[in-house]
Amino acid sequence: MFTYGDGEDVSVTGTGATDAAARRAIAPRHTAAGFTVAPRTPPSPRSPVRTRVTRIGVTGHRSIPAAVLPSVLSGMRRQLSAEGRLEALSSLAAGADQLFADIALANGVPVTAVIPGMDYEAHLGDAETRAAYRRLLGSCATRVDLPVEDTHEEAYYAAGRWIVDHSDRLVAVWDGRPARGPGGTGDVVAYARRTGVPVTVLWQPGVGRD
Repeated sequence: MFTYGDGEDVSVTGTGATDAAARRAIAPRHTAAGFTVAPRTPPSPRSPVRTRVTRIGVTGHRSIPAAVLPSVLSGMRRQLSAEGRLEALSSLAAGADQLFADIALANGVPVTAVIPGMDYEAHLGDAETRAAYRRLLGSCATRVDLPVEDTHEEAYYAAGRWIVDHSDRLVAVWDGRPARGPGGTGDVVAYARRTGVPVTVLWQPGVGRD
């Protein structure tokens, strides 16, 4: 059990890889002219260099129209092929979440699975969707299990907010319309915009959902 900066206790499992940075102090020396400090020794080639990780979260619809899918996939690939160290955050639901996680893994980007506080797998959909969820979950670097909420809608929204709060930017597969239920994609996008997290919307103008 870990406590994040927002004070919320969550269960985190997985590799949780952390970079180790070694610093070498150089002892001072004395000369006839007085006290001098020797120049710092360059780091050993074996010492890893700490680089910043850019965390990209996803939110989106479970049902994506065929007319929108090509632009969604190309947009996700573009987001997940950027230079530098990346990490993807997803709840692994059907549709946008699973597509994003699949593309991240294909690009060698580690995925953090953010699991809503409810009997999640049982409500993911059909057998194929649940099988994909288990496959992706087994490939994730880290799993975050959120506290149980009173309703499924609250659990979904809490997971969406957690992803936003721990992301540098958000990818939203969103038709631009208000959420059909509490905690839906529109609510998560609105939360990200209120909190100042950049949002990239992937969709085709004029295309609606069934």
